[in-house]
Amino acid sequence: MLPVSRTRHLRLGIAVVALALALPAFAGTLPEAVNGQALPSLAPMIARVSPAVVNISSTSHRRVAVNPFFSDPIMRQFFGMPAVPSRELVQQSLGSGVIVNAQKGYILTNNHVIAGSDDIKVTLTDGKSYTAKVIGADAVSDLAVIQIHAPGLVALPFADSSKLRVGDFVVALGDPFGLGQSATSGIISGLQRQDLRRSGVQNYIQTDASINPGNSGGALVNLDGQLVGINSMIYSPSGASAGLGFAIPSNLAADVMKQLIAHGKVERGSLGVDVQNLTARVAAALGIKASGGALITNVLPDSPAAKAGLKPGDLVTSVNGNPVTDAQDLRNAQGLAPLGSTLRLGVDRGGRQLVIDATLTAISSQASGASLDARLAGASFSDTPSGNGIEGVTITDVAPGSRAARNGLDSGDVLVGVNNVATPNLVQLRRVFSLHPRVLLLTLVRQGQMVQLQIGG
Repeated sequence: MLPVSRTRHLRLGIAVVALALALPAFAGTLPEAVNGQALPSLAPMIARVSPAVVNISSTSHRRVAVNPFFSDPIMRQFFGMPAVPSRELVQQSLGSGVIVNAQKGYILTNNHVIAGSDDIKVTLTDGKSYTAKVIGADAVSDLAVIQIHAPGLVALPFADSSKLRVGDFVVALGDPFGLGQSATSGIISGLQRQDLRRSGVQNYIQTDASINPGNSGGALVNLDGQLVGINSMIYSPSGASAGLGFAIPSNLAADVMKQLIAHGKVERGSLGVDVQNLTARVAAALGIKASGGALITNVLPDSPAAKAGLKPGDLVTSVNGNPVTDAQDLRNAQGLAPLGSTLRLGVDRGGRQLVIDATLTAISSQASGASLDARLAGASFSDTPSGNGIEGVTITDVAPGSRAARNGLDSGDVLVGVNNVATPNLVQLRRVFSLHPRVLLLTLVRQGQMVQLQIGG
């Protein structure tokens, strides 16, 4: 066995030497060509794309209580403190962005990169920094548009993300960990990813190109240097890349961007229904034979769903011919459809298969307290702008002497929860009050402090 082993080692050594002699000697670099064939490189494309990808640093200032103990007015009175002792908390975040309009300086990024910021700085690849202003932001899609004024900007063209296929090569560009612009390559691992443990519209591109903290808002491009997605999130047990990166498709990003530039916000329609997943236990209890779908549990009065004839207990199994496997599928269908469009719903009602058309209508961003609950009469409610960092409904006005005033509500309060249910917007707030709760436990943010009010029936 020993002579055979030596022979194999000798042959291997000769082969290595021969290969080394056949290639030109480059110290620490790959050859430009092998047997007359140029080696493929992403360098020319990356050099062309890189100037369109920027670093974004944002700073926010807010006052927080020194000790939550003193949020209780009784404790403050006992210790002779008329106001809540507080200090200024400064928070900084880093992310990336993509220049999408060179002439007007529009930059597309993630909403979570700039949400709640008082100061936003954009740094280009040449090292120059500019102050940016927010044009519009949308928490539902996690997209935002900011603007800078700078000469000689380079913008990225959009690709048609509907033509992406699993296996296509892509490159992710951004500023991970604030180290400077970096590029990583990989493939499209999956399309139309949903159910990623977050709310809002979900229609993600999955890629194994490394995406790390700081890459959020950066570009996912094809080999032609066209934008196919906005890097948004990762799945990782450690917080660093584990080969599970997710990007918002360019087609969705382009649609949202147009609305943000035109209106500063995204106008979406809604069917006006609450839905849940169809579990085996629920299906058995209701006698439903289907294995999937979105089960309607509540229909809001005067909503498009109510006008179309949808009822609690209906099971939505398809939208416009596309199968609905769970509640998130129906939420996506509403969130991705243009305002005013008609959805053709396949519905299972007690075993009968129905087709129902419902037109998405705009959701009012304001409501009177009396329309929600008589105990809130005299207060006016409005959706909170997405840029202030608080997900809740703002109380814009409280009439003096009104029932709302007597129950302790103040103008400027942000209502973030009712009876331990989060109320990030008026849609969810209406849903909570549609259940007609007997006792109200309101969770409010008041002048930077969290307070709770209990209101009896």
